[in-house]
Amino acid sequence: MSRIAIITGSTRPGRHNEAVAKWVLDHAQRRDDAQFDLVDIADYGLAQLDEMMPASMGAYSQPHTQRWADTIASFDGFIFVTPEYNHSTSGALKNAIDFLYAEWNNKAAGFVSYGAAGGTRAVEHLRLIMAELQIADVRAQVTLSLMADFINFTEFTPHYHHVEALTPLFDQVVSWSTALAGTRT
Repeated sequence: MSRIAIITGSTRPGRHNEAVAKWVLDHAQRRDDAQFDLVDIADYGLAQLDEMMPASMGAYSQPHTQRWADTIASFDGFIFVTPEYNHSTSGALKNAIDFLYAEWNNKAAGFVSYGAAGGTRAVEHLRLIMAELQIADVRAQVTLSLMADFINFTEFTPHYHHVEALTPLFDQVVSWSTALAGTRT
């Protein structure tokens, strides 16, 4: 059975990200075709990239990097929950991704985004990053509006149609994660 990480994409105080990620996890755990776990990047204490060697070398010197690497290596696929900041993903998520390389390879990823325009521009940038990391990103995605899916921009109250949009996202991430399992050594 594939293991899928639902990765928070923000460490910002008062972040909406945690509520959105827990909503995704709640719906994911109703399935029986994969194991879904929440991975909160805030729990790893990842400073601004502080490794001397490029991630592609796999020579991690910092304990927080090794802990992060062990976590990411243990998963077959990912669902990134990302805010949109200034037409891109958050710096915290980009930083967390940049710490590693091989641990991401030959796995699948999907996206749940939020922002003034549903976070679509953040996902556009993440798709480019995924290609470099040899991650197969799936087409289905869930886009949440700060205006329509948050009361007063603060309380997460997703419209019911977003629950329906989660199904193809989960289906595709699980399917691709399973298919790619044989490519990893």
